Amino acid sequence: MPSEEQKAHASETAQASEETDSSASRETTGPTRPDGTPLAPEEIQYLEQLKQTDREVRQHEMAHQTVGGPYTGGASYEYEVGPDGKRYAVAGEVPIDYGPVPGNPTATIEKMQTVIAAALAPAEPSSKDIQVAAQARQYLLEAKLEAAREQSEMNAARSAGEATTEEVTTMPDEQAA
Repeated sequence: MPSEEQKAHASETAQASEETDSSASRETTGPTRPDGTPLAPEEIQYLEQLKQTDREVRQHEMAHQTVGGPYTGGASYEYEVGPDGKRYAVAGEVPIDYGPVPGNPTATIEKMQTVIAAALAPAEPSSKDIQVAAQARQYLLEAKLEAAREQSEMNAARSAGEATTEEVTTMPDEQAA
């Protein structure tokens, strides 16, 4: 018959073995379905792809928002439900106000520079991002032309004003002679 000491040791050994078994099963369970059943290897692989896509989509849209500042709105996402029952972003969109500032070419130039940077901020801009940047570049060029025209008109007006002032100041001298 085993002694009390042997019984205690056998009980400790059995308990330690159960703890090892339960911790091992916790480590190997991995992701599960909403009902708690483990996912198949191909479902786990698909889930990892969804998680990666979710990270990339959110980073892409955050880049637009960060660089675009006041010219961007809130991000909206399209989701797909994974095998674990959770939603993962698979597409996204951030509205960007890329219209010119009416009657203010200087403000339009500054705005379009920000809009172009925001549209092209993500590591991999989408075709829509490239279209927005192209339209903003067009508005930028138009605004630069308008600003140059306004500057030219101001310079011409200034030159005409200086010529008139010179004539007025020289005329009395000529008459006095």
